[in-house]
Amino acid sequence: MKTLIKNVYALLPDGTTPLTNIMIDRDKIASIGEVPEDFRAAKVIDGKDKFAVPGFVNAHTHASMTLFRSYADDMNLMDWLNNMIWPAEAKMQEEDIYWGAMLAAVEMIEGGTTTFADMYGPYMEKVAEATADAGLRAVLSRGIIGVAPDGDAKIEENVSLYKDFHGAANGRITVMFGPHAPYTCPPDFLKKVAKMAQSLGAEVHIHMAETKAEIEQITKAYGKRPFRYVEETGLFDGKGTLAAHCVHLDEEDIAIIKKHGIRVAHNPGSNMKLASGVAPVPRLLREGVCVALGTDGASSNNNLDMLEEINLAAMLHKVSTLDPLAVPARTALKMGTEYGAQAVGLTGVGKLEAGCKADITLFDMDGAAWYPRNDLASLLVYSAHADSASTVLVDGKVLMEDKELLTLDKERIFYEAQKCAERLTK
Repeated sequence: MKTLIKNVYALLPDGTTPLTNIMIDRDKIASIGEVPEDFRAAKVIDGKDKFAVPGFVNAHTHASMTLFRSYADDMNLMDWLNNMIWPAEAKMQEEDIYWGAMLAAVEMIEGGTTTFADMYGPYMEKVAEATADAGLRAVLSRGIIGVAPDGDAKIEENVSLYKDFHGAANGRITVMFGPHAPYTCPPDFLKKVAKMAQSLGAEVHIHMAETKAEIEQITKAYGKRPFRYVEETGLFDGKGTLAAHCVHLDEEDIAIIKKHGIRVAHNPGSNMKLASGVAPVPRLLREGVCVALGTDGASSNNNLDMLEEINLAAMLHKVSTLDPLAVPARTALKMGTEYGAQAVGLTGVGKLEAGCKADITLFDMDGAAWYPRNDLASLLVYSAHADSASTVLVDGKVLMEDKELLTLDKERIFYEAQKCAERLTK
């Protein structure tokens, strides 16, 4: 099936935003520009007063944690985890994981997100099912906690997830291994994860250097900081690593990140809300590190709004460095799109370019925040809100058109998610 998005402003990889046409052939962008006479579109989308951008890539989240939104706020990380989140998560069943992920899918599609990297606990196959049902693209990993008595069984669950779903949903689902963090995975356990992931050719998704308390705990226990500790287990020697947070880094940490080509998922909203600190993002970008953006879970953010993360990334680093040039608008947009795709290990995603996947979000510019139109990229980052997203395509398939969801039943999802949350949090 061929689709034409006509007369639309488009954010191109070089940062320009021309008025143009986007031609889609099945799941890919065929070309951008003048429409050839022989291009016969089965579907035409009117791009008048619309701004087309690559679909956002949420490079680190816990989708089913939407069920814990507003449940435990204004707490420090370890208190929040140990006393509120982990006890509630222990009650979760398959239906909770599915409906939590479906609620996340509604929020992500309505906000223009087309890809998400998800790490969570048991029943990750239900997140895969929700991804397939919604039509989204996802990079999934089973969150593995090594200090748990069933740690080895969790590794096997990740193996099963990989074998059953890597490449599923017409290639929209890929699978990584998800050792949770250095403070929950002892060295011998991380060696097991590394060996298994590398034997399958799978990449790794892990939380790293999120808080000062983590740095102190690991240094006290092992006489070295988290990055050196994990490096010595061989976990970074595989196909690739996505490291979430990376807030508290020293020179050696940055050298290890660069040595292994580790990609960083920066979570400004969650880091601010949990008072975890400010990651050295401008430095990492200058050093050539791939830095993407993630929302983290909706229980620590408390939303899955990637446009808000793009705005926060641009704003936070200006004020933390006292440099208005620290993260410009177009750099922040790349962190939420092109760099995000690289970070989660995907090629041909995250750009409006011929040959790339047709993962596209159209923002409706019929609103006060979109005038005057001096610079569309600036308007998107600094002025607009996610509810301007009007049409979303993944793999060339329309998931939302003129703000109407086409793959999801919102009312049913809201009802089921509320029912699940009430059982888990009472």
